[in-house]
Amino acid sequence: MLTVAACSGGGGGGGESSGGDAGTGGEPTGSVTFWTPHVQPERMAAQQAIADQFTAETGIEVEVVAMAGADQDQALVTGAASGNVPDVVLHAPDLSAWQTQGLVDSDAATAVIESLGADTFNQQALDFINIDGAYQAVPADGWVHLIVYRADLLDQAGLSVPTSLDELATAAQTIHDEQGITGMAFGTQVGTTSATEAIESTFLQTGCQLVTEGTVTIDSAECAQAAGDFATLAASSNAGQFDVTSARATYLNGDAAFLLFSTHILDELAGLDANNPLTCAECADNENFFVENSGFITVLDESNPSQYGTTLNYVIPEGANTEAATLFVEYMLSDGYSAMLATAPEGRIPLRPGNADNPTEYLDDWGTLGMAGSDQSVGDLYGDELVASLGEGMNAVSRWGFGTDDAVLAGEAFAQNVLAEQLDALYSGTDPQDVVNEMAVQVQALQDDLG
Repeated sequence: MLTVAACSGGGGGGGESSGGDAGTGGEPTGSVTFWTPHVQPERMAAQQAIADQFTAETGIEVEVVAMAGADQDQALVTGAASGNVPDVVLHAPDLSAWQTQGLVDSDAATAVIESLGADTFNQQALDFINIDGAYQAVPADGWVHLIVYRADLLDQAGLSVPTSLDELATAAQTIHDEQGITGMAFGTQVGTTSATEAIESTFLQTGCQLVTEGTVTIDSAECAQAAGDFATLAASSNAGQFDVTSARATYLNGDAAFLLFSTHILDELAGLDANNPLTCAECADNENFFVENSGFITVLDESNPSQYGTTLNYVIPEGANTEAATLFVEYMLSDGYSAMLATAPEGRIPLRPGNADNPTEYLDDWGTLGMAGSDQSVGDLYGDELVASLGEGMNAVSRWGFGTDDAVLAGEAFAQNVLAEQLDALYSGTDPQDVVNEMAVQVQALQDDLG
């Protein structure tokens, strides 16, 4: 229903009704239709309030349309075919398909970035959406994988905070063997998206790449090393294979020393999410137990700063009301930025940390935003050091293929979970080099199918 509603009439889309003409005073007119993947009712209300403020300042009406990321692709293709597209779409950085189909107005995106100042954006995020030498979107916000650890358990075991994948695997196994609890809780279920994310997240730590300039490289020695460490980490579980939900629940129950999770865990560790309550024995008497006893690794290996994460970006489609859309995106990344980040600060780290006058203004503001409807912020709970560290972590976000000609192949390999399908063999004791060799065979077959 959302798809039909969004494509069938919206006010701003680049259909004949808006056209993007300027009024007699030279100002943009018409309206803006904005597709957002933040579809929860409270977030929709917050986004509409921001849009209403933009309208009050510019006179340009904005229709905020709930459109899940999984529905945006087909909806935009359908809208383009009928000549009625949205004006702005908040979308993940996998833009190669839209770009090759001519659906993205890269000139409009570039104009916004240049107007706000390219040097005020996270450079890694800009690289993600730079295809064929042109910006295809404007970075908004994102999240990064954290490795959360129980500082008290590491102290008891006499272990230092790991600084490499090898050290992490050794520490997890040591905790499992000596303390009888799960060493590392993370996505390990064969053939699932959570395991696919975990593979890319951990394999990146050794410099492993899925594909490099068109050549499949998942069978490299670096990838084999990562596969071996992945097997050790998975074997440190006391509860079999994990998905995202069970991994989080295990840590919140006090039954794991390490947890691989996105920054969305920050409010949950503080007991601010009623859907994911704190269940550890110590939590009954101390609701701040995890806040006080958890540490965070935002970049595991400083010599290889590659962290799994993702970004959301403002896309202006071809045929949109370009002038009004440009103003709207600039507003959402300046006057309306902090309010937009506040809709879910634990998962929306700014990709424009500041502006020319104050290079860290928006990151600093983000650290003060209350999480999960509370007045407790990341800075309040975990300190300004973590706020700064998360900003640095976003600088290290790395994804296989993004921003390269290999983006489509990497996206398909991710969507089809071809790497995670090989985990059974890894868990059964197959040599890690043989496992990544078979991964390479599967990725190569996919590349051949794609042509």
